Amino acid sequence: MTAESTVPSPAGRQPWAAESAVSVLDPRGLAAGRGLPVGRGSRRPRRTSRAALLLVDGGAALLGALAVPWAYRYPLVIALLALGVIGLNRRAALYDTHVVPGVLDELPAVCGRIAVGWAAVAALSPLRPLPMTVLLTAFAVHCAAACAGRGAVHGRRRRALRRRPCPALVVGPASAGRRVAAALLRHPDCGVRPVGLVADAPGGFADSGDGPVVPVLTSSQDARRAVIQNGVETVLVVGATTRVEKAALLRELTAYGCVLWELSEGTSSPSYGPEGRRAGAGQLAGFSRRLLCPRGRHRGGSAGKRALDVVLAGALLSLAAPMLLVCAVVLRVLDGPGVVFRQERIGKDGRPFTMLKFRTHRPASAHEAATRWSVANEQEMSRFCQLLRRTSLDELPQLWNVFRGDMSLVGPRPERPYFVAKFSQVHPRYPERHRMRTGITGLAQIHGLRGDTSIEDRCRFDNAYIDNWSLWQDICILMRTAVQFLRPTGS
Repeated sequence: MTAESTVPSPAGRQPWAAESAVSVLDPRGLAAGRGLPVGRGSRRPRRTSRAALLLVDGGAALLGALAVPWAYRYPLVIALLALGVIGLNRRAALYDTHVVPGVLDELPAVCGRIAVGWAAVAALSPLRPLPMTVLLTAFAVHCAAACAGRGAVHGRRRRALRRRPCPALVVGPASAGRRVAAALLRHPDCGVRPVGLVADAPGGFADSGDGPVVPVLTSSQDARRAVIQNGVETVLVVGATTRVEKAALLRELTAYGCVLWELSEGTSSPSYGPEGRRAGAGQLAGFSRRLLCPRGRHRGGSAGKRALDVVLAGALLSLAAPMLLVCAVVLRVLDGPGVVFRQERIGKDGRPFTMLKFRTHRPASAHEAATRWSVANEQEMSRFCQLLRRTSLDELPQLWNVFRGDMSLVGPRPERPYFVAKFSQVHPRYPERHRMRTGITGLAQIHGLRGDTSIEDRCRFDNAYIDNWSLWQDICILMRTAVQFLRPTGS
């Protein structure tokens, strides 16, 4: 758990943490998935599309149920039907918004899962005595509403991509990469605009013959700069051999929040198998493609983890309310107004959020608070403020961040934008910590890595936690944190 404060760290720690006060990062310009700045035009429409698809499927289930006489008497059956169909659709990756399919492409999958839902209703619910014609009518209405609604959502997103294509990097051999980049430039309707070709050939340009040019990037540093400056979210990998040869670079781009696709130059689709098709196999400007790294499916973002956060954070907020009130009143009396300290931190997928703490120290300025590592003149704090820091009671307001969804109870500790940029330059795996919601406590903290300790060690523990996440591991970390809660280790 880091400090909000204001002086350089002691010698031998992070000597660069207190370097020039010139900010290397505009925290408001962070794009999701990177923890580093991107172009002003970057945006992420995926969450909106997924929410719209969920609403469409829920509404379609309701419309289908309205075609059944007396269905209003059984609201639980209707709710279970809607949730069952949504669950089947989710398992089939029908909410994967990395691709924008047509209505006919989705028709068999959508209607097949609706049929399973209505078959369960007909066999197991109080509606089973209804005539088959009524159930078939309800099934048809449900299918029509779902397909029409999903078609409208996909059409809207397709039009948005035509107006504003997603910036992409092409990674592969120079000759093949140039062909892919040129094809994408010739077909802007595909919704992807190449902004760079990562190849081992000397620098130059790939072009479409009569239009824009794409720079050839020959180093990892150039690729990272292209990702940051253009808000790149899509990486197109040309050929399976490139995936092996550029493994280190691709891992780094994935950590920056990019989605990886493999493109095949062959005339026939590669044999990806059922898993590949579920992961968004299809075509892009005539090239067969397969989703290599579907973001948003990491098990660390599971519904179970979020449910644990909501239940425990809500319960702890209720139980700790008297203590929160006492701390706030004492701080107000001893230190004047401004009881709660608000500071911008970087959360899941590089998104900034406002983290809450009890104010135990007043920085000289907002700039100083954002760019200095440790607390200045900690010995001059009141005894009560020192007690809050030693016992970590100053962190209690973060339970509200957890309840809101900004943070999790367990996860990597969030850091300020300035230090995210600094640490990312020195520790290559640091951006990977943002694959999961940041937390109040974590694996690093229960191993003593709190306050002014090794960033390299914290990074290693945090990524190990994410790579091996389980709900039971979260429970164990919470129990060990509870045991250590009153130990005077500081925050």
